[in-house]
Amino acid sequence: MFHRSMTAALAMSAFAAAAQAQTSMPFALDWRFEGPSAPYFVAIEKGYFADAGLSVEVTAGQGSLDAIPKVATGAFPVGFADINSLIKFLDQNPGAPVIGAMMVYDKPPFAIVGRRSLGVETPSDLEGKILGAPPPDGAFAQWPIFVAETGIDASTITIEPVGFPTREPSLAEGTVHAVTGFSFTSFLNTARLGVDEDDISVILMADHGVDLYGNVIIVNTDFAEANPDAVRGFLDAVAKGMIDTIADPAAAVETIVPFNPAMDVELELRRLELALRDNIATDWVTENGMGIIDADRFANSLEQIKLTYEYQTEPDASLYFTDAFLPEGGFALE
Repeated sequence: MFHRSMTAALAMSAFAAAAQAQTSMPFALDWRFEGPSAPYFVAIEKGYFADAGLSVEVTAGQGSLDAIPKVATGAFPVGFADINSLIKFLDQNPGAPVIGAMMVYDKPPFAIVGRRSLGVETPSDLEGKILGAPPPDGAFAQWPIFVAETGIDASTITIEPVGFPTREPSLAEGTVHAVTGFSFTSFLNTARLGVDEDDISVILMADHGVDLYGNVIIVNTDFAEANPDAVRGFLDAVAKGMIDTIADPAAAVETIVPFNPAMDVELELRRLELALRDNIATDWVTENGMGIIDADRFANSLEQIKLTYEYQTEPDASLYFTDAFLPEGGFALE
């Protein structure tokens, strides 16, 4: 009896020690627990984080730049944010301990969403039309770049300020011909209002000369310097979660349900599938690897940002992204 009790006690002590040895890495998400966040919950459910010796809790966010100050202050060691917002943040806060470490949205979801029945299918179709745009919209912020790259005559386009709640209803009612927004969000919102999906056109800005990258996993550089293996393990676990998500999106979405029981599973599956197709598992990523960036494209994106933002100092790509915690060539999705 004593031997068995002692064995059990030793086993419990070993378990407790292993649990204590796990590195805590709370993760600050950009938005609510929706379809595109599935890879992180897959990594939790399948134990990929635990296998790397990490204890990871995902926290919802309030927008694409919400995680940046959280990570920069050290409140979170890792987060998920728009790299263009990160670039501006670091320009305004030089030396802040935060950097991009794994690109997730190879193509940002910045888009013009229109209706074919209203004559909008290509960038040039916007000429002479009414474009609904919420003033603080992230996609509308890239409008000057889109105009410069496509060569459309913006003077012929009427910009109609709309609120976020009225953006897609305005398109559905036909009071505007197109709207700016995130591709998967505005597409699905418009379809849910009864507009036939075949009538909805999505003009992804990244397909028309806008070289900006999208959301990236960011790390606190002080934490990363002290815990490089933890950061590598975190990114590897995310990659494994992403590979499983691509292989079975429906199963991946189900992993979110315990954290968001009120979620519309069918809707979030559609949102995830659109994000995977248009933003994450792009042709470039499939060919070159996930997580890394193309240096020439990134350099051009820094130049394009000058059309929408005045840098305080000349931009330096090395301040905004590092591949030091990624395998050479990124993560293979196939």
